Amino acid sequence: MTMLQQTNPQKKRRLGPFTLPNILTYGRVVAVPVVVGCLFWPEENVMRWIALGIFSAAAITDFFDGYLARAWAQQSSLGRMLDPIADKLIVAASLMMLVTDRTISGFSIWAAIVILSREILVSGLREFLAELRVSVPVSTIAKWKTTLQLVAVGFLIAGPAGERVLPGTTSIGIVLLWIAALLTLYTGYDYFRAGIRHVVEADD
Repeated sequence: MTMLQQTNPQKKRRLGPFTLPNILTYGRVVAVPVVVGCLFWPEENVMRWIALGIFSAAAITDFFDGYLARAWAQQSSLGRMLDPIADKLIVAASLMMLVTDRTISGFSIWAAIVILSREILVSGLREFLAELRVSVPVSTIAKWKTTLQLVAVGFLIAGPAGERVLPGTTSIGIVLLWIAALLTLYTGYDYFRAGIRHVVEADD
């Protein structure tokens, strides 16, 4: 089975925009400015824990919205569009704030750059292929990549506050971030390798 498959539109029952899976996704989007706001005070340990709590809750909904959508047959085009956007927004915004407050610094900034660049490039590829009516299923490795990114960012959000509870919290986050960056490169290459055929065919 190839990663990219031609879509076959079928008539489905109409779903409203306020199904529970969609509401969970909206919640992740709303969580983005709240987490960013908390990280504006990086030296305040309480704000770090609040940011981590909100980020963790948002990360958990990333599993439940997809699970519930499948279990309750509430999958929708709106949900499929917003779900990856919500994931990318909260990871990207958190990474930028963590670089700003120097939780991520030095050579490790490249790990953040790799992750952000890949997300932008793959999003562009998805948008182009959507015009050709080609879907881009999410691979199992890509799901693990997303999970690892969320865990890494969670450790880094805890940062100095987490060090008081678990020494080495920041270092653990940095190591996980690099592993996530390597998986990001692999999955990005995988998507482009699978999609390049459709890009070339579009020019024929």
